[in-house]
Amino acid sequence: MDIATPVRAGVSLQALLAAKESRAARQADWLTHYQQPVISLTLVTPGDVKDTLRYRNTMGVALQMCDQMLWQHHWQVLDRQVLWLPTGPEAMWCVAHSAVEIKAHCASLEQTHPLGRLWDLDVICPQAGHVGRLSLGTHMRRCLICDEPAHACSRSRRHPVEQVIRRVETMIDDWFARD
Repeated sequence: MDIATPVRAGVSLQALLAAKESRAARQADWLTHYQQPVISLTLVTPGDVKDTLRYRNTMGVALQMCDQMLWQHHWQVLDRQVLWLPTGPEAMWCVAHSAVEIKAHCASLEQTHPLGRLWDLDVICPQAGHVGRLSLGTHMRRCLICDEPAHACSRSRRHPVEQVIRRVETMIDDWFARD
């Protein structure tokens, strides 16, 4: 798909599940091939529309910040891939460094950057699997609307999806209007 042509159409649950399965297969391939940690980046995109100009711009900022983090720490990037899909943008890096340290820096990006709450940076270790926030002693993500754990609100559908979408769009618009 052309990066310049976002599609503003809803995607099905089946398409989202297929994309998740495909992403997991790519991650497993890289873990087997490189035997080094993988960073997997997706966006928090509530609702069924996953490919918009707002989301592409948000992904662009996330890519820049991740690349900058890796460069600043002089960590060797063995591979990098960015996909612009109807189910939402995805990126992966394979990095020759400690998975726990990578996760700590990824979690810091998510917590400190104004758009970081909209980034889902997973770190997968070839030996231990997913490195979670709790293993770092950090708290779980909070809901975009209230202060409860995000997964609890999401699973219970506590907030109308339109309200969550408006919050996400406001966060993105505020970031790009900051100057």
